[in-house]
Amino acid sequence: MSAALIGGVSLLCFFLAYRFYGKFIERRIFSTSHDAKTPSVELEDGIDYVPTRASILFGHHFSSIAGAAPIVGPAIAVIWGWLPAVVWILVGSIFIGGVHDMGSLIVSARHKGKSIAEVAKSVISPRTRILFMLIIFFALLVVMAVFALVIALLFISFPAAVLPILMQTPVAIALGYLIYRKRQAHLFTLTLAMVCLLYFFMWLGTIVPIKVPPIFFSSEILTWVVILMAYVYTASTLPVWVLLQPRDYINSYLLLLTLGSLYLGLFVAHPTITAPAIVASPPGAPPILPFLFITIACGAISGFHALVSSGTTVKQMSLETDSRPIAYGGMLAEGALAIVAALACTAGFASRASWGQHYASWSAASGFMIKITAFVNGAGGFLESLGIPASIATTIVSVTIIAFAATSLDTATRLQRYIIAELASSVRVPALQRRHPAT
Repeated sequence: MSAALIGGVSLLCFFLAYRFYGKFIERRIFSTSHDAKTPSVELEDGIDYVPTRASILFGHHFSSIAGAAPIVGPAIAVIWGWLPAVVWILVGSIFIGGVHDMGSLIVSARHKGKSIAEVAKSVISPRTRILFMLIIFFALLVVMAVFALVIALLFISFPAAVLPILMQTPVAIALGYLIYRKRQAHLFTLTLAMVCLLYFFMWLGTIVPIKVPPIFFSSEILTWVVILMAYVYTASTLPVWVLLQPRDYINSYLLLLTLGSLYLGLFVAHPTITAPAIVASPPGAPPILPFLFITIACGAISGFHALVSSGTTVKQMSLETDSRPIAYGGMLAEGALAIVAALACTAGFASRASWGQHYASWSAASGFMIKITAFVNGAGGFLESLGIPASIATTIVSVTIIAFAATSLDTATRLQRYIIAELASSVRVPALQRRHPAT
């Protein structure tokens, strides 16, 4: 089976879904209005509630929801064959995930930007609010820990990616300053300049790879985790326009350019899928049902997206009608990423024998770096077909994965601050309602 054909049909499905089904649910289900007053306008404070144009907010939302999961999930799920993974990604993102994301954004917007826990209080009962917030608190704690560990492992495995990721912070701060303080109207020119600068740092990273010595707890991993926690503390307490929003915005262009390049490389290379369409019972693997739906969550449907929609995105949405391109469009873009991840892990192998060796059993394919390596090698091969040197192609792919994970870590930390502040309000602890103590 041609991987390019699968990729092309998938992109066509996403386009038709956005054009027709997305418009249908916008008009007939949610009845969005251009005149509806959004929380970002009604409660604007210059810190968390900041009215933002849709193109910039899409960047924040897409970068936040698309962590490493839409890559790792398909990389695991193809052990049951490429067909179940592709079908679930298409059906899930179009008919379930996109509607879920858009719905949670609109519902929160119509409740003054409250979290889903606060919405549950008014819709169900006050007791539900506390239970919901506790569940969200522990879920976000796990998300933050996992993403911090993932980024640390990737920094250690791909030291060429460290410099471009670190330089995203000053570049984002400069972009935020130029847009919001200097009121520079030439957003396209600024975006182009900043993205080109990031690609320059990617090239420089291949020449100057950075390795951090084990400063804290005699561990390189824990040293990176400490550095990342210090960074996300700063990012969470700064006004959203200073770092979080511009960083996610330029990251989204970086990620979309990489995604577009992967599809272009797929069409140029025109590889054949070496994996079988369906593997009924892989050795040692759990049954495909229900584990396919558990394995591919981000990329099809994920509850984390509701937290992002009702947490940071809703506080920046200027118009209610922006919900379709931001939430529904963002989910479809994540679906496109999951599709290319599945294809990279099935068509990126030279032969069925090499694929079979990698996915010989559940234990053989286990381990985070094994899954990421399968994607990096396959996706790197797609980029190499465009004439990009192997070292730079690997750096681009690894930077893309880390950038996805880092933006999700940023957003999860800020969301956790909101949840702690809401919990503190419930138990009457005013100190924890402030930004710095809550973070």
